[in-house]
Amino acid sequence: MHKLYPPIKANRSLMLSVGKPHEIYVEESGNSRGLPVLFVHGGPGAGCEEKHRSYFDPNQYRIVLFDQRGAGRSRPHATLERNTTMELVADMERIRIELGIDKWMLFGGSWGSTLSLVYAETYPERVLGLVLRGIFLCRPQEIRWFYQEGASRIFPDYWQDFIHPIPEAERHDLLHAHHQRLIGDDEVARMRSAEAWSIWEGRTATLTPNKEVVDFFSDPHVAISLARIEAHYFVNHIFLKPNQILRDAFKLKNIPGVIVHGRYDVVCPIENAWDLHHAWPEARLVIVPDAGHSASEPGVVHALIQATMDMHHHLTVA
Repeated sequence: MHKLYPPIKANRSLMLSVGKPHEIYVEESGNSRGLPVLFVHGGPGAGCEEKHRSYFDPNQYRIVLFDQRGAGRSRPHATLERNTTMELVADMERIRIELGIDKWMLFGGSWGSTLSLVYAETYPERVLGLVLRGIFLCRPQEIRWFYQEGASRIFPDYWQDFIHPIPEAERHDLLHAHHQRLIGDDEVARMRSAEAWSIWEGRTATLTPNKEVVDFFSDPHVAISLARIEAHYFVNHIFLKPNQILRDAFKLKNIPGVIVHGRYDVVCPIENAWDLHHAWPEARLVIVPDAGHSASEPGVVHALIQATMDMHHHLTVA
């Protein structure tokens, strides 16, 4: 069973201005002459963690991490201004050019899979390969499943904490009810909503309870950016046309890919990975039989490490 590579430090980091008001955090680690890979974090709004460097062999990969607009160490924190999907895609391309990388591999989970797919469909000539986990296509049925009715039936106890900040009269549309509080001027209501939103995601992300995951999502710095930015994207249909990702999947035909998905993923049901695989049959689908949504679950870690090993071999030996 593969485990994460030992922790490593960043070789260098920078704050990259991408137009007012945003500066985004970018770092590199691993082998500066290795295969370039961009780690695309989830959320949107979650930010990167040090352990994200450890999904790649540091002797073989040039590892690039970045915090998306409003997330992690990027500034200003939790801002919604000029924060859209295509602006994030433009930021990724800006990073590639800034670092002097001709082509790179993308590694993304959950929202990171969404953003990686949109980037690859926009710049297929710049993508060497894709390793994707916990596929999120941001379709209306996916949003309704997790934020209105569906996952609530599997976790009815946790669901009560998610809906608690919202008056009963508004619970017919929880996404918009939370969104109004998250963008409102009432700081207490904003933080209550953010906490409820983020902890709901953390509690449901793993097949069995995981305190480390819940603690990450409970952190107020993470919770406010995650909740505000996610709600902002979801009420705006992630600023894409309906079913755009699957519609444009034909553009991925010549890009090698691995799709890793937990069988019991409640946050992003496995149907998403199945639909993507049918639209992009060239990719290899790996269903982890004993996992949910989180990238930290042992079976998912094993599958992702194997995927990065296989992708390196394919891209450097082929």
